[in-house]
Amino acid sequence: MSTVTSTDDVLAGVGPRLRRIRKDREVTLAALSETTGISVSTLSRLESGLRRPSLELLLPIAQAHRVPLDELVGAPPVGDPRVRAEPVVRHGRTHWPLTRQPGGLRAFKVLEPRRRTEPDPRTHEGYEWLYVLSGRLRLVLGEHDVVLTAGEAAEFDTRVPHWFGSTGEGPVEFLSLFGPQGERMHVRARPSKRGEGD
Repeated sequence: MSTVTSTDDVLAGVGPRLRRIRKDREVTLAALSETTGISVSTLSRLESGLRRPSLELLLPIAQAHRVPLDELVGAPPVGDPRVRAEPVVRHGRTHWPLTRQPGGLRAFKVLEPRRRTEPDPRTHEGYEWLYVLSGRLRLVLGEHDVVLTAGEAAEFDTRVPHWFGSTGEGPVEFLSLFGPQGERMHVRARPSKRGEGD
């Protein structure tokens, strides 16, 4: 399929793009290291292509440069880089796929309407990242029950029972990123304290 760019091709372009964005902003590796908490050597290896980029490295760099994650990952040099996937409504939530290639890391923009829903924690293999764009997102993770606001992120092992959704105060828009394990069927977690959390 010539229209689908391989993961290796996309990853190969990340290093030069990271260097260009940093140079355009006249930021030194040392300054970026201080902002992101990533060592200078790791940042240098990322830019030179000697270190494979991962989401946990790219997210803080994107935040430091104040650019969307897709600007760091980029698009194929030939063809239209825009992702024009149609939104999908699932269980009342609207999902916009932000990645085109099947398998591997998947990213979605999600709009959760204003509603008050009883948390129903589930588990599955993998790791998930959430980043709130606007509104307030309630996250129930194990024994924790927290509210994330715009600009806040959370990451967690999805084998821990988890649930996230609207606080009931208004709609919330967020990014959800996960690997192929996150696409497996959810298994309902055994409820421990029904009725709590609202």
